[in-house]
Amino acid sequence: MKVSSRLKDDVAILSLNGKFVAGADGLVLRQQVKELIETGTRKLLFNFAEVPYIDSTGLGFLAGSRELAAEAGAIIVLAGMNPHVRRILDGVKLTQFFHMADDEKAGLARIEQLGASGHAGTPASRADSRKPPTSQVLNGQAQKTPPSDAALAKRAAEE
Repeated sequence: MKVSSRLKDDVAILSLNGKFVAGADGLVLRQQVKELIETGTRKLLFNFAEVPYIDSTGLGFLAGSRELAAEAGAIIVLAGMNPHVRRILDGVKLTQFFHMADDEKAGLARIEQLGASGHAGTPASRADSRKPPTSQVLNGQAQKTPPSDAALAKRAAEE
């Protein structure tokens, strides 16, 4: 897979091209996202228009990027997914944790809308009723907590 990145105003756009499968792709992209966030970038757009397929490596990258963004208060929008890739993300229930857009132009508009409204972060980094709860016991009482990113990536890899 090839990755090109560019800045448009204060938005980092990462355009992905090719199958997102096992190999070094996930590690390289995760490092690139980490470096962008560490240097102050708070708006990221991943353009999937040229990605025909994604496997568990790509799903793990998305879960890890979501975690980095949530910790930094950054916005991530996934744009341009073809129906096949979108079905894979829907199937493992990852789309509910990301802002989605039909194409790059709509993604940029979505980022600006989120930034203007003060809704930084990913949907699941805020109180989001669509998030599937899990239960844990704390001080003898059941508590509702969201699944961790590691649990999401594990679930995605198993399916």
